[in-house]
Amino acid sequence: MVIDRVRPQLNSGQFSIKRVVGQAIAVSADVLADGHDVIAASVLYKHKEESNWKEVRMSPSHNDTWHASIKVERQGVYAYKIEGWVDHALNWQHGIGRKVSDGQHVNSELSEGILFLEKSLDRASQKEKKYLEKVIGLFKNEASYEAAVEEAVGEPLKLIFEKYPEKKMANYSEELTVYVDRKKALFSTWYEFFPRSSSTKKNSHGTFKDCIPLLDRVVKMGFDTLYFPPVHPIGEVNRKGKNNTTTAAEGDVGSCWGIGSKFGGHKGIHPQLGSLNDFKELIKKAKELDLEIAMDYALQAAPDHPWVTEHPSWFKWRPDGTVQYAENPPKKYQDILPIYFESDDYKELWQECLDILLYWIDCGIQIFRVDNPHTKPFYFWNWIIDEVKKKHPDVIFLAEAFTRPKIMQQLAKQGYSQSYTYFTWRNNKNELMGYMEELTKTEQAEYMRPNFWPNTPDINPFHLQGANESKHIQRYALAATLSSNVGIYGPVYEQMISDALPGREEYLNSEKFQIGHYNWEADNWLIKLISGINKARKEHEALQQTNNIKFCHVENDKLLAFYKWNDDKSSEILVVISLDDHYTQRGTIQLPVYDLGIRHDHQLKVRDIIPDITYTWNGEWNFVELHPNMPFHIFEINK
Repeated sequence: MVIDRVRPQLNSGQFSIKRVVGQAIAVSADVLADGHDVIAASVLYKHKEESNWKEVRMSPSHNDTWHASIKVERQGVYAYKIEGWVDHALNWQHGIGRKVSDGQHVNSELSEGILFLEKSLDRASQKEKKYLEKVIGLFKNEASYEAAVEEAVGEPLKLIFEKYPEKKMANYSEELTVYVDRKKALFSTWYEFFPRSSSTKKNSHGTFKDCIPLLDRVVKMGFDTLYFPPVHPIGEVNRKGKNNTTTAAEGDVGSCWGIGSKFGGHKGIHPQLGSLNDFKELIKKAKELDLEIAMDYALQAAPDHPWVTEHPSWFKWRPDGTVQYAENPPKKYQDILPIYFESDDYKELWQECLDILLYWIDCGIQIFRVDNPHTKPFYFWNWIIDEVKKKHPDVIFLAEAFTRPKIMQQLAKQGYSQSYTYFTWRNNKNELMGYMEELTKTEQAEYMRPNFWPNTPDINPFHLQGANESKHIQRYALAATLSSNVGIYGPVYEQMISDALPGREEYLNSEKFQIGHYNWEADNWLIKLISGINKARKEHEALQQTNNIKFCHVENDKLLAFYKWNDDKSSEILVVISLDDHYTQRGTIQLPVYDLGIRHDHQLKVRDIIPDITYTWNGEWNFVELHPNMPFHIFEINK
């Protein structure tokens, strides 16, 4: 038996594909043998903690390719492989059937068949044994020739042979692996704000206690993950001033990514935010609301971080006794010293980096957004994520890497649960469709879980600078329906604060370098729609995954339409979004009738989830109209 081209797999099995609990894996392989023998194949799979393999028989399709679907039910690592064999019993049955059809006498073949029936007796049930013994009797009795032939080529015997195959000289593929996360790795809704901007008093530094009253607001908007930029002590040496100036004025708070001072390092809490107990209380209050706190994991140090004096070998010193500060041209980070991962003391460095994660996990954190992971070694991430997952499989890692495609893909392969993406800059119809096809229809679908962010504290995209409410609605609707993982940096997003540094995709008066002050009681149409979209995501499984998507033809390039469904198609959604934030757009959508399993003239009920209006559509083509103040439809399909 030859077993070739097993799919899915990554780098010949070097990396695990990814799923979440309850998801299916569509497995395929080319399985073939010489000659014309009847062959069979199965997928064998088991969790790493199980001893026995489960088996799912594969079905043949075109050109010797076989298919099966398996489902993973537990977190952790599963192994799977393909087993293939020549099925001699079915081969015999196939051969005798052809001879009977040709009018040949098959007494000799019936005698041969007794051997296969006898081999099945040991494993058959009592009912099956009685049937097999009856058939053996017919095969032995020449007077029962007609009845014997009828049983020999019949379906009952075929089912028994398939149920109890003799896998003589079976062959196996190499073992492959899948890592199974909890569902939140696939479906999450993130909200980011700076804790130091949480105070309702102007010019007052916010605290963890100030954050607690804001949790209800975050939850009411439909978010399940609250992400904080670093909460550690901020360096005082080379501290940045407002708008990233290199000299801090008195009272400037600096960048929270400049981690470390006399108050501590990566295991410390910035004293103006409160105490460790305050932080734990915030985590607890959030958990009571089914809201998880995500922490920033930024492996870098301010010049006065304790590591600089306690572990000088963890930094690369120049002949003049200085360390080159971090740069990402044109951005310069004079307040940050990069970690020297090529240090001779790298093992102790790696261990300390792991201890930081374990420390915060013990405090109740299970989600980490990792800052600039592409500037640290790939194999470091493979090691540290694996070490954490061994004892804490619930932990999720989001890679904040806006960099070259293959670097982002490599981070995902090395173990990251979710990945930032280029969505932030994909704006027109062709860009959006092409990017989604890349993410969902290539090998990336097996390992890279995108997280779509319309904005971040680092990125104020040109198309949002000075944009109206319709544009903000459109961008969130796109992010939240195209991807099952989505996030926004607020409250600047929902309050449409988009003033920028001239000619740059950066916020003016950026919170990265100063305290913000907001009206946390503000309400508007955008907030209502964000809340409604998030509610729809929670109630419809089709929106809780990314890969099951098909774009629909619509006779207007300013309208984007796509169909989404969950694995068993118990949830089906059609989304239409206008890409014009100034003018009404109209168009006729072609329904994917084949994928929906309906006739071209089928009458279809579609419910517009927001604002809960049901329409009756007739046939394959249907008209839609979208206005700037409501630039999207999310239709629940009811057949």
